[in-house]
Amino acid sequence: MEFVAIIPARYASTRFPAKPLAVLGGKPVIIRVCEQASKVFNHVFVATDDSRIYNVVENGGFKAVMTREDHKSGTDRCYEAYTKCGVKADVVVNIQGDEPFIQPSQLTTLKDLFNYPETDIATLVKPFSPDTPFEKVANPNSPKVVVDNNWNALYFSRSVIPYLRGVAGNDWPSRHTYYKHIGIYAFRTDVLGTVTQLPQAPLEKAESLEQLRWLSAGFRIKVGVTDVETIGIDTPDDLADAEKFLKEHSL
Repeated sequence: MEFVAIIPARYASTRFPAKPLAVLGGKPVIIRVCEQASKVFNHVFVATDDSRIYNVVENGGFKAVMTREDHKSGTDRCYEAYTKCGVKADVVVNIQGDEPFIQPSQLTTLKDLFNYPETDIATLVKPFSPDTPFEKVANPNSPKVVVDNNWNALYFSRSVIPYLRGVAGNDWPSRHTYYKHIGIYAFRTDVLGTVTQLPQAPLEKAESLEQLRWLSAGFRIKVGVTDVETIGIDTPDDLADAEKFLKEHSL
């Protein structure tokens, strides 16, 4: 099975403009993401709408693809890049451009989910530990996932799901295993082409979670579990935390 990894990277960002070019441990963030992805995948491309990012990637020894500026999501940008990259693959992996600490073990877990023929889309979750404060589990910026007995996603929500009837909120994390969604996806190539054509679904609009569009359309999202903690970079403060993480772990 042939895989291609695509890393969407926009220059414009409301909270952190030029984020892919921010320097982390002496290297641009986007280069660190490319390095991690290349440990698992033979084909890695950055999908960008900005020549500055394109040039940094190419000069750093990796491949980039120029895409339109008007894409509404990284998924759409991913698909355009795939159609232009010149590689024919069975699966397209969408790796976030602000995840410089994504680990090979996580990417391998994602790949292995396509050993199941029923997998249309794959993603990852990380269990909240039983001693996690309820406020952290309830953070709406940290979507939760519930799965069926075969580890297919049933639903994604910014709310805490499932609701534990008759149990005090502070006791929920110790009474049930809640799963935090890790925002990395892989798609069978034909599925990726189809989902980019789907209209927004009511559930997606309600939660502002794109994956609910795919579930609403009947696609099966297979879920893998990781225990690896990574740091995504959304703000300049996150970059400072990432620098600290880098030094502490000698990465």
